[in-house]
Amino acid sequence: MKRILHLALILILLSSCRTDSEKKPKALPYFGNYDIVFSETNGVQSIDTVFPKIPAFSYLNQDSVMITSKSMKGKVWIANFFFTSCPSICPPMISQMKRLNILTQDLASEVQFMSFSIDPKTDQPHVLKTYIKNNGIQTKNWYFFTGDEAKTHRLGVSHFMVHADKDPMAAGGFAHSDGMVLVDKEGYVRGVYRGTQTQEVDNLNKDLRKLLEIEYGVKSKH
Repeated sequence: MKRILHLALILILLSSCRTDSEKKPKALPYFGNYDIVFSETNGVQSIDTVFPKIPAFSYLNQDSVMITSKSMKGKVWIANFFFTSCPSICPPMISQMKRLNILTQDLASEVQFMSFSIDPKTDQPHVLKTYIKNNGIQTKNWYFFTGDEAKTHRLGVSHFMVHADKDPMAAGGFAHSDGMVLVDKEGYVRGVYRGTQTQEVDNLNKDLRKLLEIEYGVKSKH
């Protein structure tokens, strides 16, 4: 009998397992290594699943303006990691990012695009600005960031779940993945997509719209 009661208690606790963000309608899964937090309120025990948030950061953008993550709060983010001299996956990835930015202009006030340079020693603001011009990119809601190299690599790997590191054997001297990352307004990663593949980027477009409509009540025009 005691064993049955114990199992019932476990089931009750597990049924309460959720984050604050999960209390509202859930459009997409949460990504990252989560923690299990036990708590008790008014004698009622519960287990909460706590997913990691993107930590605070600040970077210079292409206009030499310091931009903080706090200043972009209230928007859904779409991020990738690149460098301007990359001879391999960056050109097609940036091309797909540009296409997605155009496809989502009806949501420009709700979405912030950001591209983090993993080679900031080379990619100073004026270099980023030239790169933007040469690639015909409109930056209405798109920042190109440059800052501390080691911190950027850690930010990519540990929080955005995108590999980025120096590698003398890789083309251009840096190895990184082609991930495009979807981050909700609370700072949780809600999707990682292959940024060099058209179908994956189309899926990101669909998921972005689903996230905004279901969780934030923003209906898109498409």
